[in-house]
Amino acid sequence: MNRREFLKSNAMAAAAVGLGASEVFSSGANPLQAKPLVKKSLKWGMVKENLSILDKFKLLKDIGFDGVELDSPNDLPMKEILNARDKTGLELPGTVNSVHWKSPLSDPDPAKRKVCSDAMAQALRDTKKYGGTTVLLVPGVVNADTSYQAAWDRSIAEVKKLIPVAEETGIKIAFENVWNNFILSPIEAARYVDEFNHPLVGWYFDVGNILRYGWPVHWIEVLGKRIFKVDIKEFSLKKMNEEGLWKGFGVELLEGDCNWPAVNAALSKAGYSGWGSAEVGGGDRKRLTVIKEKMDEIYKA
Repeated sequence: MNRREFLKSNAMAAAAVGLGASEVFSSGANPLQAKPLVKKSLKWGMVKENLSILDKFKLLKDIGFDGVELDSPNDLPMKEILNARDKTGLELPGTVNSVHWKSPLSDPDPAKRKVCSDAMAQALRDTKKYGGTTVLLVPGVVNADTSYQAAWDRSIAEVKKLIPVAEETGIKIAFENVWNNFILSPIEAARYVDEFNHPLVGWYFDVGNILRYGWPVHWIEVLGKRIFKVDIKEFSLKKMNEEGLWKGFGVELLEGDCNWPAVNAALSKAGYSGWGSAEVGGGDRKRLTVIKEKMDEIYKA
């Protein structure tokens, strides 16, 4: 066993101990398999109450959330975050790279790529301190200045440079499907992950983002064990067609075109059992309570 294989096996073993085997080896039959969506999280920016960090954590815990995901890098004091986590029991399951849109790993400017790479390295280390397991990364952006092939080649090269930090921390790099004109089919998404052939590189599947040009179940079937986490979001094709593209997101959970029972069945078949994180319009206690209740219904669907 060479050094790289040794590091891989160690990372997998550590992850299995810390996360539960179903999250690491998340495909195939599993007699101990729980429901696919188990714990409920949301994004930090959805909390609109004017409260201290500790009181925001208390609010979310009181509503019934199990965790919250922060952006990273961020300007929140680490000591306060860890204190709030420990006092409330609210988990920090992962983070979201805070610069991957402004300075993507696919940018033609090496300086901008370095900004994103440095941010990813910090996010991986922050997430380890938080006690989380993943950093969500938009892997690249295709536009007039960046071709599809260039985005593919540059982003893969940059992510490969980050794998040693992932190994050092034991934290997973999880690519998200977003409207970035890049990685537009499930087969391509699986191929992209497989370019790295590493247990700490996988997918953060956003259910709602797919509905613009596909069906969530098709993606889940192909990605399978590559799915590390799931974003909970809704989308209405009717609103998109009648009011404009982005208006499709303007529907409440369970009132769009996502077939949640089919999504749950596909996730279960893939062996997924873990977090679902809401990424919808947030608000005050009343609004966040509605989101949590809607997630309860989705999890039972």
